[in-house]
Amino acid sequence: MSSLRSMTGHGRGSASLHGIKVEVDLSTVNRKQLDINVLLPRQLGGLGPRVDEVIGKGLSRGRVTGEVSVQFSPVLRRRGARVDVELAEAYLKGLRKAAGRLRLRDDFTGIALLTLPDVVRYEQPARESEKVWPALERALNQALGNLLKMREREGGVLWRDVEKRLGRIETRVQRVRVEAPKVAARYREKLVARLKAAEIPMDGADERLLREVALFADRADITEEVTRLQSHIEQARALMKSAEPVGRSLDFLVQEMFREANTMGSKANDADIARNVVAIKTELDRIKEQVQNIE
Repeated sequence: MSSLRSMTGHGRGSASLHGIKVEVDLSTVNRKQLDINVLLPRQLGGLGPRVDEVIGKGLSRGRVTGEVSVQFSPVLRRRGARVDVELAEAYLKGLRKAAGRLRLRDDFTGIALLTLPDVVRYEQPARESEKVWPALERALNQALGNLLKMREREGGVLWRDVEKRLGRIETRVQRVRVEAPKVAARYREKLVARLKAAEIPMDGADERLLREVALFADRADITEEVTRLQSHIEQARALMKSAEPVGRSLDFLVQEMFREANTMGSKANDADIARNVVAIKTELDRIKEQVQNIE
């Protein structure tokens, strides 16, 4: 059963408490580290560290972006409503001066002034941040929970794809295991054929020929690489069952599998094994792409 989590996800949450309604929208994409950037209303900026802490408990990797919106009941809004009289006076003075210069009628009303930027604003007392936090925390946890569910669903898709490709790699590794013992014999046949083509007389039991074949067999021995590659496949499958974030560990294993495959191909110096190695590396390339999005 899959326990992988994708780093791509989205979740929303909302909560209402004591006349305060909070809505939270979170999205994540892949990133090596955890990077949180959630926009809060200006008056709630002091709650940023708490928001980051809650998110950090649920996620370990990925870039998190989001937005928090807060709506206050009419009673709370009236409590914090402020009219900037000095700013209104400055607006009025400037507008009358402009009207006189342009020979316009001076018919500015109080209602018109109230619509100008920042004349009327809502100033939330600092202590009210604490009143907002319970609703914000509830909405945040709901959004985070929904985001995690989506990441887990995406992780299931990734798990199936990676498992399928590991199976293909394992099949190729088994073919290499079967072909590896034949490499020295094929080399001996090619060497004898070349010697005959060059009209160099040499008996099949010639000591020099046997020594050359033995040296080649030693250089081309890929038993250890095959064993390690199979071990890496088994480790990857075990990691994929872990409940912990395994993206970094899987990324490391894929690099190790690439290294073993490259060594196998270069040491064996055999066309049949080379074809299997190319197929293995093709699947590893696909797995590497998927692993970049695993938490």
